[in-house]
Amino acid sequence: MAAGDDGRVKAQYDCIKAFSETDFTEDLKQIDVPTLVMHGEDDQIVPFADAGPLSAKLLKNVTTKFYPGFPHGMPTTHQDQINADLLTFIAGQKSAAA
Repeated sequence: MAAGDDGRVKAQYDCIKAFSETDFTEDLKQIDVPTLVMHGEDDQIVPFADAGPLSAKLLKNVTTKFYPGFPHGMPTTHQDQINADLLTFIAGQKSAAA
């Protein structure tokens, strides 16, 4: 382990621990702006069934994009698809606001 690596590992662990133990249900229910929920269905870090569809049900103004076979790191492994879908969502919001 290189010098300084232990702090980064600890920070990553603390982040995952806090995120996995925090219930965001009431926070999600309060969001009323257009929201895009994107989730890879082969996410091995945040299981799809436990996150993407459940989050979408709690949001008032949601668009979903679920990707069969995409992993947790889909913004890196499938950047062209993810970026295109993000831009389409943003463009749609701009058109709706105009």
